[in-house]
Amino acid sequence: MRHSSGIRRAALATTAVTAVAAAVTGILPGTAMAASTTTSTPPPACPASALQVSAWQAVHRPVGTGTGAAVVQFTNVSRRTCVLKGHPTVAGAGNGSPAHNTPLKVTPTGRAATVTVRPHGKAWVKLTFVQVQGEADGYCVSGKDPVTYPTMVIGLPHSGKHQVALNDGVWAECDNKVTVTPVSAVKPS
Repeated sequence: MRHSSGIRRAALATTAVTAVAAAVTGILPGTAMAASTTTSTPPPACPASALQVSAWQAVHRPVGTGTGAAVVQFTNVSRRTCVLKGHPTVAGAGNGSPAHNTPLKVTPTGRAATVTVRPHGKAWVKLTFVQVQGEADGYCVSGKDPVTYPTMVIGLPHSGKHQVALNDGVWAECDNKVTVTPVSAVKPS
């Protein structure tokens, strides 16, 4: 029975320590203690109205005569911090209207992470197209005809669709395919 008396002594010692801790902290045994850390709510997704979108041809793009690759910039023009996340959808805007668009087959690259965008802050995606080859009207290696669009419709998860023109030309691509990066806080080239 020495074993059972050792257990009793350990239980009494634990009870004594608990009582002392309760007296010091002011917490009664059997009551729950409120969490001492505060948790903040993460910023919401950026609404479409909070974003100003612009685009230009990327410095690093495939060899050819079309657009090849473009950088799309999202600027938070609201007064509140918000977040962007995910890979964009891309569609060529027929007749300049987002309602009459041709969705491109999107191949996402890279892992999406949440990007916090403060007021006047920026985030970017890079779009890489199947490049148009040759001069004048150009040609597609696949044999299909190249396509040009005055504007593209770039969609972001939970942040709307945005119609944007290139600031240095028209969107020219082949095969209606595009490879896209996720939204990033680092400006691509």
